Amino acid sequence: MSDSQTSDTTRLLHAWAKGDNAALEQLMPRVYSELRRLAGFYMKNEPAGKSIQATELVHEAYFRLVDVKNVDWQHRAHFFAVSAAIMRHILVDRARKRTSAKRGGPAPKLSLDAVPQVGGGDDRELIALDAALSHLAIADARKARVVELRFFGGLNQQETATVLGVSSDTVHRDWKTARAWLLAEISP
Repeated sequence: MSDSQTSDTTRLLHAWAKGDNAALEQLMPRVYSELRRLAGFYMKNEPAGKSIQATELVHEAYFRLVDVKNVDWQHRAHFFAVSAAIMRHILVDRARKRTSAKRGGPAPKLSLDAVPQVGGGDDRELIALDAALSHLAIADARKARVVELRFFGGLNQQETATVLGVSSDTVHRDWKTARAWLLAEISP
């Protein structure tokens, strides 16, 4: 996306935040392909027929985004970070429903290096990672956001720094520390 498209996207986000529904109608075609890419990232290792399709995930996230109120969209990276968090919650909620329907017992412990691709693998592994990330958020909210943005959102180090308003070096340090913390939390 060019700089002018990025600034137009940011302008539309600001207008939407102020209640301009026409801005939302102009915004969605601009961001749809990126939301679809993000959903595809989540779904890339998902077995066929196991869960929702990427398009369905985008549409469900869209409906939740439209209901979001009082968000001061800072820029397009902020929008995609919120979108990533919404998609993560959709997938975790669906995994919890499937797991409880199977009465599969407690979520297993897993190694951070063996964490499944987002949206793929065992539902219980995704739930365990989500629980560990929730515990990290209590201990250090920024480090939890770094993990969420990098791992679940697919943002790179610089994009994550932009969203969080910190330096790239801070994101790098937080990422390393958070990985170590999560590894200790979820290791058997």
